Amino acid sequence: MRDKMRLTMNAIAENEYFARVTVAAFSAKMDPTMEELSDIKTAVSEAVTNAVVHGYDGKGGSVEIRAEIQDEWLEVEIEDEGIGMDDVELAMEPLYTSRPETNHAGMGFTFMEAFMDELEVTSTSGQGTKVKMRKKIERPAVLRSKKRSVR
Repeated sequence: MRDKMRLTMNAIAENEYFARVTVAAFSAKMDPTMEELSDIKTAVSEAVTNAVVHGYDGKGGSVEIRAEIQDEWLEVEIEDEGIGMDDVELAMEPLYTSRPETNHAGMGFTFMEAFMDELEVTSTSGQGTKVKMRKKIERPAVLRSKKRSVR
């Protein structure tokens, strides 16, 4: 199976929920488990929140989400044209936050990495950030075709 979607939205906190349920609905055709679906939603939520809070510092802009299904793989890209990062490696360290004065714990990239199979972050200071995540949805064919009998 192969399919793709693209969504551009305003970089406002209220759109984080919309982004996560949209990607979840798109990936539902892959028949993920509830755990896989929860992982996808959490990772998307973290990436969009990073774009809104850190990419644009809450001052607005846009976030583009692209998702593609290729056989058993879901690939999600979340991109902003915000302030970018000078040191991606440092930003990906657990508990690191560029805004210690806020309630953000600095665990966004850590969660994305934990819940997805692959994570790639590219960023250029002054030009924005792109987060690319991949997850393999593996459900044995026997589970997909299993029929239930109720007596």
